[in-house]
Amino acid sequence: MSVTTLSQAAERHLDDVYGYLAYLTGDRALAEDLAAETFERATRLWHRFDDDRAGVRTWLCQLARTVALDHFRSERRRTRREQAYARELPTHDEGAFADGLSPALAAAVARLSAADRELIALRVVLDLDGETAARVLGISPTACSTRLSRALAKLEKELNAHAAA
Repeated sequence: MSVTTLSQAAERHLDDVYGYLAYLTGDRALAEDLAAETFERATRLWHRFDDDRAGVRTWLCQLARTVALDHFRSERRRTRREQAYARELPTHDEGAFADGLSPALAAAVARLSAADRELIALRVVLDLDGETAARVLGISPTACSTRLSRALAKLEKELNAHAAA
């Protein structure tokens, strides 16, 4: 059965792409982000699809693999930058970080990952729109929005855990 539109391809192969990415990454949430990015890329590249060279499913899985590898490379670079920056810091001045925050909120934010703190800083503290923050981070706006939602949920969980203690 030949798929003639990207919409039909997405409907038919979304589960395949997601399953492949979930297996590849071992992380369902990340697989969702990467699947969304795969279909965003497929939208831009659909005009290049040639069904004589490969089937739609194969083409989408190739795109998904490329998206995943790009993500892994980006994460390695980000981690190296964070580690290099952390080595350069003379001491951790939590007072500067916590300026204007309640002690409970400052402690909860400090327990988040560097990536979550960075995203919250861009979107909440600096009040950048999603597209601009995504460009800064080198990710898609969809991934940026999803990650912000997860980071805020983690922050809320940290605050609730602190309040319960």
